[in-house]
Amino acid sequence: MKNLLKISLVIITLSTIVSLKAQAQSCCAKGKPSCGKMKETSTKEAPAAVAPNDSLKVFGACGMCKARIEKAALSVKGVKDAQWNAELNMLTYTFSDKINKEDLSKALTKVGHDTELGKASDKVYDALPGCCKYRKD
Repeated sequence: MKNLLKISLVIITLSTIVSLKAQAQSCCAKGKPSCGKMKETSTKEAPAAVAPNDSLKVFGACGMCKARIEKAALSVKGVKDAQWNAELNMLTYTFSDKINKEDLSKALTKVGHDTELGKASDKVYDALPGCCKYRKD
């Protein structure tokens, strides 16, 4: 009698599993990846496209420079992220569109920061706060 009860329990469990799987397949066939009756399984998604990175030498001296440099870089069309490292005087930026590095350099020199590609005018540089002076001349 115990064996018959165990067998019945196994058959009921298996038939329930088969029924739930069929129901889930039916939901998926109708364009419903999860009908709420079964736990949704994870699916592998394509990795998000990674924007290209580049860097540019940009001279500065302090935290105010960092904010100014990053803001100027982000003002250039196509630049999505900009991080300036004061120790290395290096701007690393992420962009989504092809950008002209010289346009980026011009945006930075307009706000008073020399780059490897251009020099800020003396008038703009002289207007920077004292803590932002980085030239050694």
